[in-house]
Amino acid sequence: MNHTDTLRSLRASLNDVIVGQTHLIDSLLIALLADGHLLVEGAPGLAKTKAIKALANHLEGDFQRIQFTPDLLPADITGTEIFRPEEGSFKFQPGPIFHNLILADEINRAPAKVQSALLEAMAEGQVSAAGTTYTLEPLFLVMATQNPIEQEGTYPLPEAQLDRFLMHIKIDYPKADAERSILRLVRQEAQATSATSATTPSHNEAKPFIKQEDIFKARQDILKLTLSESVEEYIVQIVMASRQPQRYNDDLARWIEYGASPRGTLALERCARAHAWLQGRDYVSPDDVQAVAHDVLRHRIISSFEAEASGMTPDRIINELIRHVPVA
Repeated sequence: MNHTDTLRSLRASLNDVIVGQTHLIDSLLIALLADGHLLVEGAPGLAKTKAIKALANHLEGDFQRIQFTPDLLPADITGTEIFRPEEGSFKFQPGPIFHNLILADEINRAPAKVQSALLEAMAEGQVSAAGTTYTLEPLFLVMATQNPIEQEGTYPLPEAQLDRFLMHIKIDYPKADAERSILRLVRQEAQATSATSATTPSHNEAKPFIKQEDIFKARQDILKLTLSESVEEYIVQIVMASRQPQRYNDDLARWIEYGASPRGTLALERCARAHAWLQGRDYVSPDDVQAVAHDVLRHRIISSFEAEASGMTPDRIINELIRHVPVA
């Protein structure tokens, strides 16, 4: 099986383990293939942690979970200089950021200085400590989570820092059928674990079946997909409409305070390419752009007070942008 078939089959494997969260799985794969980072917003218990751990179990690479708390320090993430008395010198001790897949759990529970340390590493692919720059692994994916239910004791991410995330996705509770499947799956896993424990010592190591080389090859394939001038123009016009909404609709002009940055344009193309590749096509269509538009622009469009007062969410504003911008 070549790298294309292997990576596309990964989606089915993950959906077997993470039931009822297809959108989360697809977004994780798009972020992986587009070489970006993911911000996931959802209530507790929706398999956010399990999803990225399941992905890590299928990849050649290591996984690290960082629990963000108010007393966390930047050095707890990036690492710090440790004095070695036997050598009489300081040596850099790498922090948990030096792994391939990172779960930044409840990122909004840590102060801005800690958030900035993580986001700097995400943007630059490197960490600076004591005047020395340390390069992170070529395969580097951060999935940050935040809980929308409670805001007490949290530090909201500034809009300018949110822009560092390739996508911001929102997940909801699974439907009744998926909930029944979750019950059965967890019961089967518990029975299998009990049976294994009774016979042989348990181990959590899973053999990776996707090499990092395969991921890098897939990224090159994605860059070679056909992107027509009309689709490219469609991407640009959607972003321009968020900056100059008065050209399309007076209501849009009242609802949008600030539009998407050039990062939004780049992210829209990268995610549309990855979406098309996962669908098995060798070209990008306007449907691919529309499929990823909400996740790419949701955190990049700042709505006005009037929009919030009238119940116009960023998702509804993006719906209006898509409706008013013609497909070239």
